[in-house]
Amino acid sequence: MAQLNEDLDFEVLAVVSEIPRGKVATYGQIARLIGQPNQARLVGKILSRAEYFGDYPCHRVVNQAGRLVPGWADQAWLLQAEGIPFKKKGYVDMAAAQWED
Repeated sequence: MAQLNEDLDFEVLAVVSEIPRGKVATYGQIARLIGQPNQARLVGKILSRAEYFGDYPCHRVVNQAGRLVPGWADQAWLLQAEGIPFKKKGYVDMAAAQWED
């Protein structure tokens, strides 16, 4: 696996740590906030390794349609515990829950 830029890692994680309880952000939104608007996939890659850097609320990050991370069963439970509203098919209701940065 290619080495990721540690500065970018921590920029992403700093933004994620600011997402308030009861809100979600998108990968693209975070990429834009760190000045890398075309790097949504990089944000996802960094978040997949976040456990190595500490405890971050990565469960609050979804794709632009509100879809959860495939294979991460606890994400839905964590979001529901924070009162995040869901639409049918298990997608987050982005109109109601998206963080306004």
